[in-house]
Amino acid sequence: MTSIIETKNLGISFGNHKAVDQVNFAIDEHQFTSIIGPNGAGKTTLFNLLSGQLKATNGDIFFCGKNITKCSTVERTRLGMGRSFQLTNVFPNLTTLENVRLAVQAQKKIYFQMLKSVFSYKDHSEIAKTILKTTLLVNKDDVLAKNLSHGDKRKLELAMLLALDTKLLLLDEPTAGMSVEDVPAIYEVIERIKEEKTKTILLIEHKMDMIMNLSDRIMVLFNGKLLADGAPKEIIANETVQSAYLGGLYDEYTA
Repeated sequence: MTSIIETKNLGISFGNHKAVDQVNFAIDEHQFTSIIGPNGAGKTTLFNLLSGQLKATNGDIFFCGKNITKCSTVERTRLGMGRSFQLTNVFPNLTTLENVRLAVQAQKKIYFQMLKSVFSYKDHSEIAKTILKTTLLVNKDDVLAKNLSHGDKRKLELAMLLALDTKLLLLDEPTAGMSVEDVPAIYEVIERIKEEKTKTILLIEHKMDMIMNLSDRIMVLFNGKLLADGAPKEIIANETVQSAYLGGLYDEYTA
């Protein structure tokens, strides 16, 4: 199977602190991989390196076989890498449908023209509506993004990433700040995306039930290093991981 993203001796230092330290991994296409670890382990810093928000101190990153270590965030997006953040990133004064339609147009390199009617973009609107259906927003296409609940804004952010036809989704704590009632819907959206088997997903999340039920593979970061890497049951049973991070979760998921 072909690796979509790979790192070789990847690291970044801030002064004497190695936030990410010699991390090596390769992720296959359409695989669902979760990254776990205690606060300060380097998870978000690793995402920032992969997506280009930070530049590596050492090592290399390969995406679809291309060395992208020195590529900008924009260049990585154009290659098919999409990143969601712990904070939502949408156009608040546009409707849900308009947000997604503009992402569809951007992917097709069709940009805004002041004198062109919105009805000229019917095909793109239909694509956007299909994506809204996948992300459980089909009945909120006319709602301004600023008026959506926090949970729906997160779904809209995922919809925009799908509209960009991304190959790799980097999802950084998609349930962060979300009410307990909203979490199941995000879980369902991510599960739907996985079941379509067209995207590779790399997830940072603290909710272990979501990680255990969705992941094909789990990587554990600890003090910037890759502590363990394997199937969910292997990770849960790993004594080193239990000691460093999981604690009593072993009994819960092996009972």
